[in-house]
Amino acid sequence: MKFKYTKDKKNIVTITMSIKRKTENDLTEINFISMISAIKKLEHDNNLNGIIITSSEEIFFTDSNLEMIYNQEDPEFCFNLLEKRKSALRSLELINLPTVAAINGTALGGGMELALCCNHRVVLDNSKAKFGFPEVDFGILPSGGVTRLPRMIGIEASLPFLVYGKQVNASDAVKNGLIDEIALTPSEMMKKAREWIFENKNIHQPWDQKDFKFPKGNSKSLKVSTLLENSSKILRKKTRGNYPAPESILSVIAKGSVVDFDAASRIESRFFANLATNKTSKNMIQALWFQLNKINSGISRPNKINPTRISKVGVLGSGLMGHGIAYATALAGIQVVMADTTQENADMGLNRIKAILMSEKKKKLVTEAKTKEILNRITTTNNYGKLEGCDLVIEAVFEDRNLKGKVIIQAEKYIDKQGVFASNTSTIPITFLAKKSYSPDKFIGIHFFSPVHKMKLVEIIKGEKTSPNTLAKAFDYILKIKKIPIVVNDSPGFYTTRVFERYTNEGLAMIYEGQNAESIEAAGRQAGFPVGPLAIIDEININLAAHIRKQKWQSLEEKGKKITKGPWDFVINFMIKKVKRTGRAEGNGFYEYPKNGIKYLWADIKKYFPLSEKQLSQKEMIDRFYFSQAIETIRCYEEGVINSVADANIGSIFGWGFASFKGGTLQFVNDYGIPEFMDRSQKLADQYGNRFTPPQLLHEMVMSEKTF
Repeated sequence: MKFKYTKDKKNIVTITMSIKRKTENDLTEINFISMISAIKKLEHDNNLNGIIITSSEEIFFTDSNLEMIYNQEDPEFCFNLLEKRKSALRSLELINLPTVAAINGTALGGGMELALCCNHRVVLDNSKAKFGFPEVDFGILPSGGVTRLPRMIGIEASLPFLVYGKQVNASDAVKNGLIDEIALTPSEMMKKAREWIFENKNIHQPWDQKDFKFPKGNSKSLKVSTLLENSSKILRKKTRGNYPAPESILSVIAKGSVVDFDAASRIESRFFANLATNKTSKNMIQALWFQLNKINSGISRPNKINPTRISKVGVLGSGLMGHGIAYATALAGIQVVMADTTQENADMGLNRIKAILMSEKKKKLVTEAKTKEILNRITTTNNYGKLEGCDLVIEAVFEDRNLKGKVIIQAEKYIDKQGVFASNTSTIPITFLAKKSYSPDKFIGIHFFSPVHKMKLVEIIKGEKTSPNTLAKAFDYILKIKKIPIVVNDSPGFYTTRVFERYTNEGLAMIYEGQNAESIEAAGRQAGFPVGPLAIIDEININLAAHIRKQKWQSLEEKGKKITKGPWDFVINFMIKKVKRTGRAEGNGFYEYPKNGIKYLWADIKKYFPLSEKQLSQKEMIDRFYFSQAIETIRCYEEGVINSVADANIGSIFGWGFASFKGGTLQFVNDYGIPEFMDRSQKLADQYGNRFTPPQLLHEMVMSEKTF
């Protein structure tokens, strides 16, 4: 990192940061402290009127120094290190000169902290820039922001930014009080900064003034104390105690608001050190920063292939998946042809897209002009001839190998010979479907998750003949539509479906064993999954689950592999054939779905699956959920279905909601300890069956003392 100091004729020093780095997060403490120390020296320049801090990059500053945080093991050492950094920032804050942050781009984490240390903040109206404190998403707290922001804008107004990691654009940053004023051009930004300096020569931070009071009260006031108490209850219900950072932030705010600034800052540092050395933050940083960055930087993309061009995409099918894929593609600025069997069906898909946009408009996430732009990029048709010129065509018809085969044959007649054909499938082997293609080397699987407009993960599946160029194009497309690509090899169920069904199957197995349904669902939620396994299979639809199972069994038979059935198969068959309860879409499944009420568990579950005298503890249930998925992930890794630990962990977190505080399925194994994990797996296998038997790879890792 470099700092350029320039002093103008009016004796204002502008410090321009130039951050040359591979990531946005490797700024060293030495660089940071040296910058602030240099600023402190400027105070002795008697001819100086003020200081402006800005950046020469597209971003202002986004440092949170996650690598340094990840390496911390000793809370006391971490506390002292943070206090050293804070003293440098504090020296900037106490300098006897007006300071202005001229913010030309994104300021997140340490960038916002640096901005808050200045007396004034002017931001460039940059539509791509974001402002806020994302630290809570990595299991830590803002090291300075928790003390400063509530003192600036009030405790209630600061909670969305600190506790929930809310990020806003430039204009909303001004509205919310994070930034003081906005400028339309870089020159106007610098002009406003200079003007403010001359108008505010004797300025101090609000919290350094003798008569300072918290905007709208501190935690001793009845209103604020009630707010914090209610917020804590809401958080506890949401996090179930699995994520300590949000609750720690509330504690820092409550305790820090009744003492002076420096004491509050030390409280913040102590909580920060405890979080930074906790396993939860390390798991989250490892997965959500290091591994996610590896994926997005192309760890699974073929090397030495230039970036590919995607300007027009065809989507075959406008139903549940098709319209979502078309929406995500058009949103990214790509022309889309959405084709279906009839024009009426295609137009119904477009109406679903309009409904998404209407919802986004209400939330002020898109403008009317943006909505029109997106819709103008989409052509609906029942004529496959309009696919001509598409760089990529994605079929998204019903999960049936015969139907998909027919669509592939029909559509490929109109596709350019250099174009790539992709199948959106969750289970059907890509190599099998590629046999219907005239160019198997240009055929690939692109598995989206429902609802497409909300789910970030996309699973790319390589067939036996898929070429590196085809894989590169699919990978580039997923990045262009701003989703997360993981790459896997062909196999029945691939990676995500194969491992995810372990969660629902284990829940069904417990029902078969006579475990209480309420306890099963509660254990799933406590384990960190968005909803319990019974609620999920209701959402998927039990009929569809049976259909996917049939497709998988057919694929296994073709490969000459053994079909292993379990108690979950009995429960699925019973729900479909005996009681005809197939899920939410039909209004009944494991839950009842009253038209004007909240869903609740079906009372007759206990009638058909009587409760066992031996009810499992919640910990035992949670272990079964975690271990069944982790073991299946290890099998996928062992078989070469998935080749990257990063893909495995990120796929589990963003694909079906495996607990991010555990760091994903393979990080869960590392965290548990390989020998200990293997021992526990064997005990579960002895009690519940071979699905828990430790894979051979685990034995080898124990002997070699390796981890994932």
